[in-house]
Amino acid sequence: MLTEPQIAILQAVVNVVIPPDDFPGGWEAGVGDYLFRQFERDLKDLVSVYQHGLLAIDAEARAISGNTFADLTPNAQEALLLRIEQGTVQTVWPLEPAPFFALLVEHCAEGFYSDPDNGGNRGSVAWKMIGFEVTG
Repeated sequence: MLTEPQIAILQAVVNVVIPPDDFPGGWEAGVGDYLFRQFERDLKDLVSVYQHGLLAIDAEARAISGNTFADLTPNAQEALLLRIEQGTVQTVWPLEPAPFFALLVEHCAEGFYSDPDNGGNRGSVAWKMIGFEVTG
């Protein structure tokens, strides 16, 4: 479904969107697991969008810095994603950058805050973070 380089890009993006602090970041909290599960279900029609969008993020990073997105510092990753969010890109994208980024952020939030039975929110970490009472 996604190649290893695409997974590395996705992991880095997820951890910029939901960075670790006193709680685990998005990837450690299971956002990747949520997305992979959803790519086989509700998001299966978006796998190609993700493949192209992730490669476009990486191409943008290489054009600006000469490095892959995953190899950029967290601050450089955040600055690049801000430009993508604003649609201010230097490379030719196979899709519109700002709507792709918005979709990606939405799916990261779903994976982070969803019911753990959906594959994300590992250990109910997001629910604990916001004070939602976790039983069982």
